[in-house]
Amino acid sequence: MFFRKIHHILLFIIIALVVQMLIPSCIDESISADTSLKLEFSADTLQFDTVFTTIGSSTSQIKVYNPNKKNLKISAIGLGMGANSPYRINVDGSTSKNNQFTDIELRAGDSLFVFVEVTIDPLKTNAPVFVKDSIVFLTNSNHQDVKLLAYGQDMEILSNRTIRNDTTLTGEKPYLVYGDLVVDSAKTLTLNPGCRLYFHNQASLVVYGNLIANGTRELPVLMRGDRTDRIFTDIPYNYVSNQWGGVLLLNEAGKHKLNNVTMNSGYAGVYLSNQNRNKRPSLEMTNCRIHNFLKYGLVVQNADVLVANTEISNTGAYSVYLNGGKHTFIHTTIANYFNSTNVRIQPSARENYAALMIMELNRIIPMETVFENCIISGSSTNEMDIMTRFSEQYHGLFSNCYIRKTKPANENPVYSHISWYDKNKRDTVFVNTYFDNEKLVYYNFMPDSVSPARNIGSMDAALKYPFDINGNSRLEDNKPDAGAIEWQPVKKTAK
Repeated sequence: MFFRKIHHILLFIIIALVVQMLIPSCIDESISADTSLKLEFSADTLQFDTVFTTIGSSTSQIKVYNPNKKNLKISAIGLGMGANSPYRINVDGSTSKNNQFTDIELRAGDSLFVFVEVTIDPLKTNAPVFVKDSIVFLTNSNHQDVKLLAYGQDMEILSNRTIRNDTTLTGEKPYLVYGDLVVDSAKTLTLNPGCRLYFHNQASLVVYGNLIANGTRELPVLMRGDRTDRIFTDIPYNYVSNQWGGVLLLNEAGKHKLNNVTMNSGYAGVYLSNQNRNKRPSLEMTNCRIHNFLKYGLVVQNADVLVANTEISNTGAYSVYLNGGKHTFIHTTIANYFNSTNVRIQPSARENYAALMIMELNRIIPMETVFENCIISGSSTNEMDIMTRFSEQYHGLFSNCYIRKTKPANENPVYSHISWYDKNKRDTVFVNTYFDNEKLVYYNFMPDSVSPARNIGSMDAALKYPFDINGNSRLEDNKPDAGAIEWQPVKKTAK
C-alpha cells in the first residue's frame, strides 16, 4: 500500500513536469503583421526645461507600450533629424552611435523605456531658442512619433571667479556660477535688471566689497540653483532647498542695496555679518523675495538694515535672525511653513526655531528694531522670540502687525495695535500655506480675505510704500493690509 502511494506521487510529479515543459510551446511566439495594431506612449511630447548650451540635460524618459493581444516587431526607432540631432536616445539600456535601433520585439501587453538626453551647441544669441526633434517609431508600416522640445539658452560661465574691479553683470543672458563668485574688498558688483545667476551645487556669492542689485518688477534679479530640470515629472528642482549656498556680505563697512531680487532654494539666503564694534555695514532690501532655504532667510549681525515690501518665507531654521544694529522692517512678510512642504521633495523637517529671532545676548553694537505693518507667522504656535539680558535693555517697537504669538499677559509699550495669534481660531492668515503638486497648489502668502492681517496697517507706514511687492495699491481703501502683499479679490475667468 505504501509503495503504491509512492508510485502515484511519482507519477503525478512526472506528469506535472511534462505539462510544464509543454506549456511554453503553447505560447504564441508569432509576430503580427497587422497594420491596424499600433503602439502607445506615456506621453506624446517630451519637453525639457531650460537647457544651458554645451552643458547637457539630465536624462528623461518615455514608456512605449504594446497594448495589443499580439506580439509586434518595431522595425525602427530613431531620431527624426538623424545624426544631426542634438538629442540622444537609449532603448531599454541599449545605445547606438547613430541613435538608430532596428527589429525590436515587443510582446503583447509588454513595454519598454526610451531614455532621452540633449546637448545644445552655442546658439550665438542672447534670446532662448526652442530646439525640436522627434523619436520616430516604424511598426508594420505605421509611422508614429513622440515630439522632443528643449528650451536652449546661451550663458556665460563664471568658475571660481574673483571680481577685482568694479563690475556690472547684465540681464542679456544668464550666468552659470561654479565655485564661489567673490567680490574683492573695496570693489562693487552691480547686477542690472533681469540679471540671472544660476549657482552650481554649494556655490555662493561672497562679497568683501559692496553689492548693488537693481532689479525691477518686470525684470527682477534672480539667484537660484542651476538645476533647471525636474526631480519628478511634475516637480521642478527649484522647489527643493539646498541647491546652492547663498549670499554672504562680509564687508565691515559695506553699503549694500537689493531691489526687486528673487532668491530661492539654497542653503541660507542673505548673511550680513560684522565683528568690528567700530563699524556698521548696512543693507537696504526692498521688493525682494527670499524663499525656501534649508537654514536661514536673513541673518544680520551688528549691522543696520532696512527691509521693506519684502517676503522672507519657508526656512528650515530662523527665517530672520537679528543681533546688533538698527533694524527697520516695513510691510514685510515673514512666513515659515517649511515643514509643510511635500515630503517627497523636502524630507528635512523644520527645526525648532521661531520665524523671527531677536537676539541681544552677544551683540557688540547697540540694538534697536522697528516693525511696522508686518506679518510674522508660520506653522508653529510661537513664531517670534526676543532674548535679552534684561528686558529694559531691549529698544524696539512693533506696530500695526500680525504676530503669531500668544498675547502677553501684561501690557508692554513695545507693542502697539497688534493682532495676536488666537489658538482657538482656524489659521486664515494667508491664502495658501502648503504645497500639493497633484492639485497644482503652491504657497501663496497674500492675506486671506478673512485674514487677521487685513486692514490693520498704519497709513503713515503705507504712504512710505504705497504699492505692494506685486505693484498693487495699498491706499485705495485707506485700510492697508499688513505684510508685503495687499489682498486682492480672486479674478474670475470667463467661461
